[in-house]
Amino acid sequence: MKGVLITMNFNITDSTVYIGVDDSTLDLFESQYVVPEGMAYNSYLIKDEKIAVMDSVDSRKTYEWLDNLADALDGKSPDYIVVQHVEPDHSGSLAAVCEKYPDMKVVGNAKTFQMLAQFFDLDLENRMVTVKEGSELTLGTHTLRFVTAPMVHWPEVMMTYDTADKILFSADAFGKFGTLDAEDDEGWACEARRYYFNIVGKYGAQVQAVLKKLADVELKAICPLHGPVLDEDLSYYIDKYNVWSSYEPEDKGITIACASIHGNTAAAALKFKEILEKKGAEKVTFFDLARDDMAEAIEDAFRYDRLVLMAASYDAGVFPPMLTFANKLVAKGYKNRKIAIVENGSWAPSAARTLRPIVEQLKDVTLLEPVVTIKSSLKETDIPNLEKLADALVNG
Repeated sequence: MKGVLITMNFNITDSTVYIGVDDSTLDLFESQYVVPEGMAYNSYLIKDEKIAVMDSVDSRKTYEWLDNLADALDGKSPDYIVVQHVEPDHSGSLAAVCEKYPDMKVVGNAKTFQMLAQFFDLDLENRMVTVKEGSELTLGTHTLRFVTAPMVHWPEVMMTYDTADKILFSADAFGKFGTLDAEDDEGWACEARRYYFNIVGKYGAQVQAVLKKLADVELKAICPLHGPVLDEDLSYYIDKYNVWSSYEPEDKGITIACASIHGNTAAAALKFKEILEKKGAEKVTFFDLARDDMAEAIEDAFRYDRLVLMAASYDAGVFPPMLTFANKLVAKGYKNRKIAIVENGSWAPSAARTLRPIVEQLKDVTLLEPVVTIKSSLKETDIPNLEKLADALVNG
């Protein structure tokens, strides 16, 4: 898999130019996801008899983006800006570019303009070009065909297919965390998976619907709003999205999600990891939910086919990091997996009875037995029960 990994203006084709920007100082994307490698806000320019800008960028980078746009325009003015997604990391510079180019038309669907009015006090009455599913906009040689993608992951989202260059401008789909110039030793899938399940993951059915619309469309490149331009072996990326959006496990393996107060539950979890590995588990990953990136824990929970919830009891319930994690599983539509529970409590263990009804909300999830209870710290007498649960996880 290739993907373009530079951040200055560059040509994707003879007529399509990347004009996006990197944001290397962003600490939390959407104020919740850690992005140690920053974030790319992608934007593109199609140059033809008519010139079209594909989306703007976050307001954090407005002036840098306007400079990139002016450089690519080389003294010309754009005829259109296509707003595929109204979320502020993509529309945040729209007011500024509309002010700079007052004759430029704004292209969107009915929901686009409804939502833009909620974000901006913009007079677009004589500048709107309203499109819908299958609408086309001719630039000259290039014709843009619009594909609605509601709830991937906002209701107004649409994608755009350039029939000339066979490029899909895919909005947030096929995006990933990280700037374009970030080191990517683990490959595209790692940060794309974390991005997908935490941001788009709830809307798998809607992703499946869009993939069906695009099934017979010839593609030479995919241009997302975050992450690299994808221009080789496109079936790899599409297959990943098909697996992710169908909620099927990507790999065989076990994720241990642990919420420990004083370290005793964590010690038991690491011992359980050792037991699972000795019994032949294909892959076992471990997360301390109080310290590790919870978004990465969610990523691995979806990646593998089995999940272990190990938590301390707290306030007659469960230690809050585990409650947050379990509720995120529900919110993201976690299903088609097996789950095991190990609780810890010193006088009245309550973690399991708190987690069980949450797990029961999940579709097509099997809760494995036995549910194991540890009192305060792991004892030799607890090992046989962990061994039984490990057998159920590895051999069940």
